Amino acid sequence: MKLTMAQALVKFLDNQYISFDGEETKFVKGIFGIFGHGCVVGIGQALEQGGHNLTYYQGHNEQGMAHAAIAFAKQNDRRQIIACTSSIGPGALNMVTACGTATANRIPLLVLPGDTFACRQPDPVLQQIEQPTSYATTANDAFKAVCKYWDRIERPEQLMTACLNAMRVLTDWAETGAVCLAMPQDVEGEAYDYPEYFFKKRIWYMDRRPATRREIDAAAEMIDNSKKPIMIVGGGVTYSGAWQAAQYFAERFNIPIGETQAGKGQIPWDCPLNLGGIGVTGGAAANIIAQQADLIIAVGTRLTDFTTCSKWGFKNPNVKILSINVSSFDAFKMDAASVIADAKLALLDLSSALSQKYYRSGWGDEIDEVKKEYVAEMDACYSCELPNGEFSQTRALGEINKRIAPNAIALGSSGSLPGCMQRLWRCTEPKTYHMEYGFSCMGYEICGALGAKLAAPEREVYAMVGDGSFLMLHSELYTAIQEGVKINVMLFDNSGWGCIENLQNAQGTDTFGTRFTARNPLTGMLDGPIVPIDFAKCAEGYGCKTYTVTNVDELAAAIEDSKQQTVSTLIDIKVAHGSMSHGYESWWRVGVAEVSTSEKVQAAYEDMAENIKLAREY
Repeated sequence: MKLTMAQALVKFLDNQYISFDGEETKFVKGIFGIFGHGCVVGIGQALEQGGHNLTYYQGHNEQGMAHAAIAFAKQNDRRQIIACTSSIGPGALNMVTACGTATANRIPLLVLPGDTFACRQPDPVLQQIEQPTSYATTANDAFKAVCKYWDRIERPEQLMTACLNAMRVLTDWAETGAVCLAMPQDVEGEAYDYPEYFFKKRIWYMDRRPATRREIDAAAEMIDNSKKPIMIVGGGVTYSGAWQAAQYFAERFNIPIGETQAGKGQIPWDCPLNLGGIGVTGGAAANIIAQQADLIIAVGTRLTDFTTCSKWGFKNPNVKILSINVSSFDAFKMDAASVIADAKLALLDLSSALSQKYYRSGWGDEIDEVKKEYVAEMDACYSCELPNGEFSQTRALGEINKRIAPNAIALGSSGSLPGCMQRLWRCTEPKTYHMEYGFSCMGYEICGALGAKLAAPEREVYAMVGDGSFLMLHSELYTAIQEGVKINVMLFDNSGWGCIENLQNAQGTDTFGTRFTARNPLTGMLDGPIVPIDFAKCAEGYGCKTYTVTNVDELAAAIEDSKQQTVSTLIDIKVAHGSMSHGYESWWRVGVAEVSTSEKVQAAYEDMAENIKLAREY
């Protein structure tokens, strides 16, 4: 079939399917694009020409549309994607951050940036970066560090191997992440006689990987020898659809549960053994029990510094780690004994093996006690009354949690809100907690809400976003309006980057550069008055229905009214500075200055040095 490279690419993507647990799904739903000279007459022409079933979505910031694509894939448990195409130069480079977000979170993202001419004859073209050390280097080489597969299609026939390798990575449970196929703008329009079989319907089987008998026997023996294990539920439980198996496993053997950001919300918050968030942004219940545990059963988690409290959180001198993960790269972290397998199959096999051993953990009343105490703390945060009458962030979050539908999707990414949500948010249904925290990328929230809504159009989506993150990136609000897709933006305005200010102050440094203040003409510093911003007015300009609230009653009324709207909404919530939740039984290692004129910084450094001694080394 004589087609241009771009036409062949579109035709190929349109015929890719995945099969999971016997259910077949079209893998590529559509393509986000912002057209420029590097792609408009190539892949743009191919999309405009038609003859395919891919939906074209018009993005308004390349990073933003790619973040929306990530959220779409994440909400779909990585089983369907929207690709993203851009022009060369700045358009392409805008997607690098999103590729980092995708790869860090193990989410499939296909980016198709335009590139400079393969023939090099018109060079240097508009937006081309020239490198005197290598003429072959272009802006798209920047994607190599953040992608799991990278290719440049310099001849039209190279498309075939590039596409097959792209799909291999995008549909791989363990190796998925961002994939970049750079497309020189002349090659996009060049034709080739492609074999017909390249375009036939192709099914990629995302089969569950079972554990070996040796792995299950060794893991069962390890658990049987433990008295006080704790199970950490990570994103692998979410993507495997293993929450029922995980809950059964916990209840069958009396094993308490701690949740990571990616694993939270799968098991109901009021399950007696679910102790909630674990780690730096976790709560007291899970962190206290983790410190006592003699075995950490890490299921589908990368054991990041936030989950392990920088390897400080597991205090039992005899503690061992058992990791169940489809990725061998993740399964061996912290010198863990590993079961390299699908979470659901592994938990079911382990349940059978432990039942034959009549195993039950040695935990007693302490599980109920720490959970009861922490629920009381959650209640206190959700009903917090500040003495000056200001509105606290935790009180506002509690009001939202109470009033939105049980099946609504609560989404976040950065700042202090992920900590408040992992500690306090109460999920009663699975797939209602959507947090990007592998990269903690500011600007993901509104874009992510659009992607989640495209994935679950029947459900309300609420983006929990701070004022700092809103200022980073909110252009996909326009896309939501354009598509007639309703999202709800819950904007917490505390006049700064409160999360980082807390970290700054906790390590002995006075507030500097973290409040949104005007420059003081007397001091020459950014220590003037807070710059007031009417975020509701900003969103109103896009066409959103907006509200500004300063107390519980106003917020409650705004939430109820927003449910009746058919367009996207934004509630500008003016919350008190510093009114977020704080750490519980956790520690996070950051690089405190070893030398300082400040006694507070000196004390913080000494505290860090003492905590490093308590952390485990691997």
